[in-house]
Amino acid sequence: MTHKTRGIVLRTVQYGETSVITTVYTELFGLQSYIVKGVRQSTSKSQSKQMYFQPSAILEMEVYHNNLKNLQFIKEYKWSYLYNKVLFDITRNAIAQFMIELFQYSIKQPEANPELFYLLEGSLHEADKGSDAIAANLPLYFMLHLATESGFQLQGGFSAETPVLNLKEGIYTIEEPSHPEFITGFIAETISKIQGIQFYNDLENIKLNRQTRAQVLSVLLQYMSYHITDFKELKSLPVLREILD
Repeated sequence: MTHKTRGIVLRTVQYGETSVITTVYTELFGLQSYIVKGVRQSTSKSQSKQMYFQPSAILEMEVYHNNLKNLQFIKEYKWSYLYNKVLFDITRNAIAQFMIELFQYSIKQPEANPELFYLLEGSLHEADKGSDAIAANLPLYFMLHLATESGFQLQGGFSAETPVLNLKEGIYTIEEPSHPEFITGFIAETISKIQGIQFYNDLENIKLNRQTRAQVLSVLLQYMSYHITDFKELKSLPVLREILD
């Protein structure tokens, strides 16, 4: 039986002489691996097909699915969203690759989670079409909302009564904890503001200089490392930092 589903390519590796195995987060089935045959042949038609399986590609697919198998097959595929900038603009691509890599680290259950799919899909759309201000703040927004959809949302918010963000516990409190993993002041307040944003366009209203944005990025990575098992330094991070600087 075949099924139609959208999917976002997370990773692709070579397989055999002419094929690839691509890891895709699908709307219908969650995390899946597919064998795609014949896309590495030395013909112009085959080479053009490889574009479909770059990380961050968003596809409409018709797939064969068997719950008992680890590797599935794709019958048909086409673009669900055709990028204007992400695949060609170095800054937009760096933002997209950072989100893709972070997303992979956060997925601990392969089952479908439509809200996670929509978050990644919507954020990739904004990386492509959003203003420069939206794109610059997008990694921060994505990290906080990925934490929410993954089950470790920051609790509470910054206020005069709760000015301390405890990173280990993921909560705003009135008192500093006994350990040093906490922040206060403008960075804690900024994270609270971004946490409360529901619409991408509102990222325009978050005015940060490069230094502050870099600080927030580092703090959120620290927070995620406490809540994602086996969290490692992201390979895309140095590129993102250099681009945003």
